[in-house]
Parts: sequence; C-alpha cells; structure tokens
Amino acid sequence: MKLLDCSCGTVVGLFTVLVVLIAVIFYHLENSESATYPRMAHDMKTLEENFRQKNKSCFILGASGETGKELLKEIVNRKIFSRITLIGRRQLTFEDKAYESLVQEVVDFEKLDDYAAAFQGHDVGYCCLGTTKAKAGTEGFVRVDHDYVLQSARLAKAGGCGHFHLESSKGADKTSGFLYLRVKGEVEADVGELGFERYSIYRPAVLMVDRQESRPTEWLARKFLAPLSAAFPTAMSIPIASVVRAMAVNTLLEGEAKAEILENKAIYNLGKVAEK
Repeated sequence: MKLLDCSCGTVVGLFTVLVVLIAVIFYHLENSESATYPRMAHDMKTLEENFRQKNKSCFILGASGETGKELLKEIVNRKIFSRITLIGRRQLTFEDKAYESLVQEVVDFEKLDDYAAAFQGHDVGYCCLGTTKAKAGTEGFVRVDHDYVLQSARLAKAGGCGHFHLESSKGADKTSGFLYLRVKGEVEADVGELGFERYSIYRPAVLMVDRQESRPTEWLARKFLAPLSAAFPTAMSIPIASVVRAMAVNTLLEGEAKAEILENKAIYNLGKVAEK
C-alpha cells in the first residue's frame, strides 16, 4: 500500500511539474513579441467614414481560402471600398445579396502576364494565397506561395496599387532551414523590393479556424491549443477573426510606416481594438 501511495505521489508530482513547465513556456511565448501596432487618432467610425469618402478600390487574392473568405466578409461588412475585385483561378458563388457588386477576375496563375488587366486600377491589394507541401508537393508549394504571390505583386504594383497586404507566417525567415518558413521569408523580402507606397506583412501563428480543407497537422495543433488560448491567446495561435479585422483596420491607418511587419501579438491587439 505504501509503495502504491508513493507511486501515485510521484506521478502527481511529475504531472504538476509538467503543467508548471508548460505554463512557463507559454507565458514566455505570450510575452516574447512586441505588442506595438499603429495608434489610431480617431474612433473606428470616423476612420471608416474618412476612408470611404476617398472612393478606393481593392482586390483580394485567395478569397476561396479560409483567411481570404473571412477577409472578404469583413471588408464587405465594413463597406469601406467602392469596388472589390476577387482575383482567382475560379469563379466563386455567393448567396448573400451583399456580394452582388463584387467583380471577379478568373486567371491562370501559370500565365499571369496574360491577365495584367485584372490587376489594373486597384488602390489596395490583399494577398492570402497559399497552399501546403502535403497538398501541392515541394515544387507546387514554392510555385504558389512564392512565384504566384511575387508575380501578382509585380502586376499589382504596375497597375497602380499603393498598399499591398501580405499574409505570411509566424517565424518566416528567408534563412530558415525549414522550407515553409524559408519560402515565406523569401517572398516577404522579394515583394518588399518592389517598392510599394505601403507594404504590410502579417505573421500569424496557428490560425484557430475550422477549415473545410483537411489539414491533419493543423487540426491536431488547434485541438491542443484551444484550451490554452484562453489564458495565452497569442503564444502559439490566433483566431482567424483577429487576423482579418487587423488587416481591414490597418488599411484605414493611412500615413503609417511604409513597410511594416505585424507579428502575432500585434495582429491580435489590433484586432481587439477593431472590436471596439
């Protein structure tokens, strides 16, 4: 009996240590990034109205994906653009009448130069293009997440786009030994060399969203992170709603830095401000 009590005590002790260790790690991750983001001189309604009066247009790349789909919903609801264009490989269908005025440009990403007209005349561009190595293979992943993105950015810049938003990833680094993070870092740098008037990079962590597309690794990560996100909301994850709110609201903050990188915590905080 004493031996059993001793064993139970050891297990409880080890479990307690493990829980404390995990809490310490997540606390460190939660506080390891800068929380800075552009300050707002006016309330949200004033910012939206001022921007709306400028009669600007935008395009979205990747509107069929999870982030692009939520971003489209966000900017449609805010009514901040006079024209919204979706650029993608297929026509999308919408039942809501709020989407009736959308313009859709169907392009072949392998022959993007033939579709330069689709990128003409937009003030703001949002790029949410992306795939996975598991789905597209190594070459396919590089082609989509780097080549398609870079060529789209080139055409957008030539077409007059002033503010380009790029959804990237937490940990993006062009010198990384991991393919995913290296490609994300490379495309960040390459798009930056195009010289947009304003260039905003978003580096979210694991997106908390129920994807229609099956991604087992992300699914497992979300299941593990979900109970921890309440206490540590930016340590390793972020709600997709926070990302798209931050992208939409950051658009309104004209006159900010020419090039900026918003890390996960800054995205989350800006998204929270957007709720007010």
